[in-house]
Amino acid sequence: MVRQYETVFIMTPVLSDDQVKETVKKYQTLLTDNGAEIVYENNWGLRKLAYPIQKKSTGFYYLIEFKAEGDLIAKLELAYKRDEKLLRFLTVSLDKHAIAYNEKKRSGGMRKQQEAAAAKSE
Repeated sequence: MVRQYETVFIMTPVLSDDQVKETVKKYQTLLTDNGAEIVYENNWGLRKLAYPIQKKSTGFYYLIEFKAEGDLIAKLELAYKRDEKLLRFLTVSLDKHAIAYNEKKRSGGMRKQQEAAAAKSE
């Protein structure tokens, strides 16, 4: 059964821009070669970690939202575990409410709603 997933991974901060792009491309290719449809991607860039991981206090964050069969998740996470460039990763299955929220956020609906609420409170 095809479901929608969201995965976020944190890459070590010692990577160059080319290495970061290469790592992201590797996971995009892994997903698409195994029949996944990438719905949305977002490069969050270099951010401070909440706590040190492997003596590092920052990392490059990247988010991919995709549709795929459930058995692909095991392959993806195995690739994550084997990659020394990654500090952490998290993959979650999205329910219908999370999918609707993400679509609304991407279309700018959340911003309009926040602006309307701010105007109403003034």
